Amino acid sequence: MTRSRIDKIRARLTDALEPQELEIVDESHLHKGHEGAKDGRGHFRVRIVAAKFQGKTALERHRMVYAAVGDLMDSDIHALSVEARPQIG
Repeated sequence: MTRSRIDKIRARLTDALEPQELEIVDESHLHKGHEGAKDGRGHFRVRIVAAKFQGKTALERHRMVYAAVGDLMDSDIHALSVEARPQIG
């Protein structure tokens, strides 16, 4: 189940943001017993580098990531830690 969730997140981010670098880590095992984990959604950490982030503030970059994953926040993702950086060079 985790692999398919990561694949869904990867597909959404790739389609929307065309990243040069993308790392997605499932950290759900670190949150066992956490109130938010009881509904079965996962905790993920995303590190993404994309040219589309150029000239955007950190808040704007985070909003772009959350917009890309969209309704996965309701079905697959409980928590998403984001490191979003513009492509350099």
